[in-house]
Amino acid sequence: MAATAAFRETCDETTERQAFPPPALTARPIDRAAWITAFHHVRDETERRAAPLSPEDQQVQSMADASPTKWHRAHTTWFFEQFLLRAHLPGYALYDERLHYLFNSYYVAAGPRQPRILRGLITRPTTAEVAAYRAHVDRAVDALLAEASAASLETLLPILEIGLYHEQQHQELLITDILHAFAQNPLGPAYDEAWRFPAPQAASGAVALARGITQIGHAGEGFSFDNESPRHDVLIQGGAIDRGLVTNADWLTFMADGGYSRPELWLSDGWLAVQAEGWEAPGYWRQEEHGWASMTLAGIRPIDPSLPVTHVSYYEADAYARWAGRDLPTEFEWEVAACDGQLADAFGLVWQWTRSAYTAYPGYRPVDGALGEYNGKFMSNQFVLRGSSVATPTGHARTGYRNFFYPHQRWQFTGLRLSDTHA
Repeated sequence: MAATAAFRETCDETTERQAFPPPALTARPIDRAAWITAFHHVRDETERRAAPLSPEDQQVQSMADASPTKWHRAHTTWFFEQFLLRAHLPGYALYDERLHYLFNSYYVAAGPRQPRILRGLITRPTTAEVAAYRAHVDRAVDALLAEASAASLETLLPILEIGLYHEQQHQELLITDILHAFAQNPLGPAYDEAWRFPAPQAASGAVALARGITQIGHAGEGFSFDNESPRHDVLIQGGAIDRGLVTNADWLTFMADGGYSRPELWLSDGWLAVQAEGWEAPGYWRQEEHGWASMTLAGIRPIDPSLPVTHVSYYEADAYARWAGRDLPTEFEWEVAACDGQLADAFGLVWQWTRSAYTAYPGYRPVDGALGEYNGKFMSNQFVLRGSSVATPTGHARTGYRNFFYPHQRWQFTGLRLSDTHA
């Protein structure tokens, strides 16, 4: 599966440019055909990821944080219908107005919605009917892009662009959500029996971080979400950040030293989570007759000590850093080091926890309208992760990308690297 391909990206925001990402919005003349190609590339990738799953697989919602595959396919379609077609294609008739209640996510300004925890109860429309909905909207978007004037494209393309990156986010969630669902099944079903976690780069040592003021944030070229701006000054305290990721072998040593049974290593809320959830190992790990194994996209597999540890929460990452006598890096330290191209496996294996709270950059303002709800309203009680994972679509990652999750969550491909910060 293409989603497992590891890749490297640096601060110039270069990436593998095939069908995605689309041309920069500033490119002139506007390459209409390239934008249409990018649209179909993204839409087809969603269907490719869903293809191994049965209708029963696509219906299940295994926890409140996850959504059914069928819902992801429909919600990303609703996004284009709501924000692009409904507002900008004259005479467009909604495919089925009832679907806007079912497949709105959290856009309050766009109207009422099915409660998130109840998405798995939506057995109708069927998966086949969702496919018909997707096809209907795809045809309408094709017509809009083909027929719009150059002046109209100036308005349409920024909406299309965020819709494409939005759908890629859901492509990653589609994978991690179905992995969580399959992990609840005693049969340990495989999403793809041929799937293998990519081998990490051989990396040792650390990247020195000089003390001083530097700038981080989106530099103004290429796509970014609004939470990546504005570019601003930050103080780097100085120190070092490890080139390599923490591995399963490292984590096994932590576990053997009582890492999950020593309250002095844990934040108070983290220790409560350990006790309430019965954590003894990373998410999806299980003790088997011949040692530790884990639920993977290929089914249950023995733990490979050489691979980076994944499916750990912020609480676990913080406890491990404290046990090691080290720090988690700030997101600013991570970005500076990644910009220098010296971090091994910065992209394509695991999202990496930082100790930075997910808050607004100085001077941040959300965009106007319902799309302003995309990132800004979630800026509380979460932590920033940097990089990308094995489930991140090719072309989606950027050095300045700010992912964010709550500190107890670990169903994503989340890992860590350590740092040392000078006082």
